[in-house]
Amino acid sequence: QVRLVESGGGLVQAGGSLRLSCVSSGRTLHTWAWFRQAPGKEREFVAGIRWSGGSTSYAASVKDRFLISKDDSANTVFLQMNDLKPEDTAVYYCAAALLGRSIHTRAAYDFWGQGTQVTVSS
Repeated sequence: QVRLVESGGGLVQAGGSLRLSCVSSGRTLHTWAWFRQAPGKEREFVAGIRWSGGSTSYAASVKDRFLISKDDSANTVFLQMNDLKPEDTAVYYCAAALLGRSIHTRAAYDFWGQGTQVTVSS
């Protein structure tokens, strides 16, 4: 049984930083990602990483501000969020897939965390 547990959300002023963590219990997952969902909006892809090789992908809106990384020994994926903007406010979800068919597609992911709230004040 695979379980993803997220942490690190909170309230921060515009221009500040937060670091999100996602820990997996269970089998090794091939592809990891962060998605986010604001009220009234669709859940959108933020960043993804392949466990083997470590290749990454970012949404255009967060490229050069956010950084996804992993700790192999701890089965943990991080999302370092810098220069936060009010439009980054959302619930952030960790996701993982047994197979990495499409890193950007919600349907490709088999497991999801409970979500962690990120609020950026202006």
